[in-house]
Amino acid sequence: MTETVNNLRSSVEELPVERLQEYLSGKVDGFNGPVTVTKFPGGQSNPTFKLQTPARSYVLRRQPPGKLLKSAHAVDREYRVMSALADTNVPVPKVLHLCEDRDLIGSMFYLMEYCEGRIFWNAALPEVDVEQRSAMYNEMNRVLAAMHSLDINAVGLSDYGRPGNYFQRQLDRWSTQYRASELEPIAAMDELMAWLGDVLPDDDGRIALVHGDYRLDNMIFHPQEPKVIALLDWELSTLGHPYADLAYQCMQMRMPAGKDKMSGLLGLDIKALGIPSEKEYVAKYCQRMGIDGIDNWPFYLAFSFFRLAAIVQGVVKRAKDGNASNKNAAKLGALVEPLAQAALDIAANG
Repeated sequence: MTETVNNLRSSVEELPVERLQEYLSGKVDGFNGPVTVTKFPGGQSNPTFKLQTPARSYVLRRQPPGKLLKSAHAVDREYRVMSALADTNVPVPKVLHLCEDRDLIGSMFYLMEYCEGRIFWNAALPEVDVEQRSAMYNEMNRVLAAMHSLDINAVGLSDYGRPGNYFQRQLDRWSTQYRASELEPIAAMDELMAWLGDVLPDDDGRIALVHGDYRLDNMIFHPQEPKVIALLDWELSTLGHPYADLAYQCMQMRMPAGKDKMSGLLGLDIKALGIPSEKEYVAKYCQRMGIDGIDNWPFYLAFSFFRLAAIVQGVVKRAKDGNASNKNAAKLGALVEPLAQAALDIAANG
């Protein structure tokens, strides 16, 4: 068993460079070796690598090897949606090739351009000044509204997901995936799933392209300007309800401040930092979308915490099975119950 786990971990961390170089040289214009490969340290789902050649840099994103949960790690969907968004005002990297032959490197993968810019992990953005911080939050709001305003038919994504009943389907999906990756009973998660099912809002007919993981560290900002040049990690994207993305990003305003990658803004003087409040951020989004406000906001927020907890539990399960893409994945298990409890607090207090 130990040998199997070690082999899985090795296949996550390493790529067959010579075979990959020969393959890509015949598939991507201008791709020539020698190739140097470096694994990006961030990310918990699909292992991502920087490929450096003498002429330019690329990014390769692959599925993890091993048995995968149904519909998870959909790198082919990432490739499709970023291809569709290439000529829109939603910034995405240029995708170059999708390889569906799992035998080449052990799993499906795609290649895209490397975007030179800044990635921030801390929602408080301590690396920039107040003026730029305010502009960056405004820019994230702008990109979100731009994505939700896309004509899905015009960009060829009308069949990218099933229309209607988005939150019912999402609740069913993530409840199922949580149960599939559950290692021990967590009472708060059980209570939360029951509450979400009881108060599920009626479908209001809103359909948009949703990112599914819309947050600060999935964006690359311009090297100097407060401008998003690439929105990354489209694995969870689909056609769905736009409020899911908005609430998911607003979770950071409800999560405790800290130095880890799950840190939020709770307890900070965000006004002094130049960061909008949750109410201000939602109001700006509504203004951009031309709507008066959002009913059932506590549900959307609580659902976002639930879904994140289910995602984290999946990462922990993969770590136990030996094929997580991040060495520290197992430590995330301690976050599942606090995330569920935060959602229950929102359910109780709004």
